[in-house]
Order: sequence, then structure tokens, then C-alpha cells
Amino acid sequence: MAGNGLASRLYNGEAGLNIVGRRKLWFGVAGVLVLIAILSFSIRGFSLGIEFAGGNSFQVPASVGTLDDAEREVNSALATENTGVEVATTQKVGGPGGDSYELRTPQLTVEQANSVKAQIAEDLGINADQISSNQVSEAWGSQVTERAVLGLVIFIALVMVYLILRFEWRMAVAAVASLITNLILTAGIYSLVGFEVTPSTIIGFLTILGFALYDVVVVFDKVQENTRGITANNNQTYGEAANLAVNQSLMRSLNTSVVALLPVGGLLFIGAGLLGAGTLKDLGLVLFVGMAVAFLTSILVATPLLALLKNYDPRIQAHNKRVLTRRGAISRGEVPGRGAASPAAQADATDEPVDPDAAALAGAAPKVGARPAGKRPTGARGGRPGGGGNRPGGAKRR
Repeated sequence: MAGNGLASRLYNGEAGLNIVGRRKLWFGVAGVLVLIAILSFSIRGFSLGIEFAGGNSFQVPASVGTLDDAEREVNSALATENTGVEVATTQKVGGPGGDSYELRTPQLTVEQANSVKAQIAEDLGINADQISSNQVSEAWGSQVTERAVLGLVIFIALVMVYLILRFEWRMAVAAVASLITNLILTAGIYSLVGFEVTPSTIIGFLTILGFALYDVVVVFDKVQENTRGITANNNQTYGEAANLAVNQSLMRSLNTSVVALLPVGGLLFIGAGLLGAGTLKDLGLVLFVGMAVAFLTSILVATPLLALLKNYDPRIQAHNKRVLTRRGAISRGEVPGRGAASPAAQADATDEPVDPDAAALAGAAPKVGARPAGKRPTGARGGRPGGGGNRPGGAKRR
């Protein structure tokens, strides 16, 4: 039946996914991955394109043959001129004059670039005027990097202000921590795998910030809905209400991520893989990796971190204790209810180990406004003297 499907069970909190309660596991995994990424930054570094590292590019008409033929001839010309470098990247590009092949090399001097251009024309049997060469300085890449960092700082500041006004400062901190984790892990994948960093990559990095923020806001909106007025009842701890919100939002976040990844995957695998558009590869790759990581961080990092921060709020701490006290009383049958939570669930709710003896003592405390549990006087109507009052026959006739 549809009512028993995974989506329905997730929304009703019946799927048994204790995501918030296992936050120590997710934080540990995220911490290890972030550490690996930072070590990769320090040891391996990044594979920078010529826009950042500096270099030369040569464009030859596609009529000379295949892309492999053009790369082979350019490498031969580089070897003939004793430059000591080889072609770094190749791609097919279109233009007003027809398709052409762009081949990029590390930095060459002006004399070397002119000699290589003449040698390429001779080897391919075309005029030198049909080959265009460009030199890119690494200073341009430095300017792009500085502006990207400035844009990132402004974006995070605006996000903090918006989330504080829309939700609260704890949600803002959790969301920004999730965004930063997403960026570090995505950059770590780029560093470990050796993907080339180009201006399109920087644009993609800034683009995934908006997607990651959207995913976090969707989950936090549901958390706020579930926890509104939570201290007025003793049925759920804050962590349990937040975990229910994650379960209810999980299918929506998953569907959104899949729908977003499908066109990006088409851009990456069809546009770059089949059509050979190198610029699409740089943009599609960072979007695909970043969106996938954003889905995981919004579920496994943002909301568990929010629950951890809220548990330090004295008002939430007092509420969690009241919930656990009530459950302890229910487990002993002192208060009618549907049952008590296990010690493991209590530990997840309070972030502290639960002592069974302490829980028993806490559960023995009377609920505020409850009638004392002592022995009641015997007699009719809860302790009133039998036969008293104005009831007919209640008094002894004389």
C-alpha cells in the first residue's frame, strides 16, 4: 500500500532513521574527511589551469584531423624546439570561422612560442596565420581568486544576516558550518583526484553555495515548524523533534537533489564527454560533486549541529529533563502514557550518559500540579465520612 511506503514512513517518523541521535558518528566522519581534505591541500595542492598557473595556448583548425592528431603534432613541435614541456590540456572549441582545437601548454617565452607556432604550421602543412597563440599570465588568475574569495565572504555575511532574521543565530551558525564543510570537501575531492581548476570551476563553487543554502533552509523550516512551542508539552525533546523534521524533509531533499543532478550530469557526461566541450566539463564537474556533497552535509551536519547547539540553551535543557522525568514515571506506571524511551534515546536527547539510578530518582519526582501519591483516606467519595452530607438517608434518624 502507498501509505506504508518509505516516503510515508519517513514523513510520519516511522522509518527508524535516528540521524540526529547519531550526530557524534556524523561529526566524526565529517571531521576525518575534512582533515584528509586539508592534508591534501597542504601536500598535494591543486592542478591549476593556465589561467592560474600561467601558460600558452595554440588554436589550430579542426580540418587538420582529429584532436589526437593535433596534440601529437604540437608535442612534436615542442620537442623540436627543445622547450622541455608538453601539451597539458586539449579541447575542441567552436567559433565564427569554424571548429578548432585548443591545446594548452605550460609557460613559454615569447621566442619559444613563436618558434613552436612556426613549427606546428610546417608540420601540419598550413599557413602560420591559421594558428592563433595566446599567453596567459598567472597574475590574471590571482585577481580572479581574490575576487572569488571576496564574493564568498560577502555571501556568507549576507547568509548569516538572513538566517538570523529568518530563524535564529544557532541556525545561522549551523547552516554556515554546513556550507564551509561542503566547500572544503568539494575542494578536497578536486585536490585528491587532480581535477583541473579553471575560472569555470570557481564559478561552479560559488553556484553550489546557493543550492546548499536552499537545502539547509528547507530542513530548518521544517525543524522550526516541529519545535514551535515545544516547551509547552512534555512529549518530545528538541533533538527528537529535529530528527522527525529531518525524516520528513529527507525525501523532498533527495528528490530535489536528484532532479538537480540529472541536468548537471547530462551537461557533464554528454556535453563534455561526448561532445568534447572542455569548458562544460569544468563547470559540470564542480556542480555535480558540490550538489551531491551539499545534500549529505545539509542532512548529516547542519541539523545535528543545530540540535547540539540548542541543547546548551538552559530553556531547552530544562525541557529535555522534564520529558525524561515524565518518561521515567511512565515506565514505572506512576503516570499514564504510551511508554518510555530507552536509556540510549535519553542519552541522544541530552548529549549525556543516563544513569539508571539517577533516572529512577528523577522519575520519582511528582509532576507539577499533580496530587500527592500518598495513601488516601478510606470511606465513600475519597475520604469523606460515610453517610454524611445532605444525601437522603445519609444521617441517622432519631
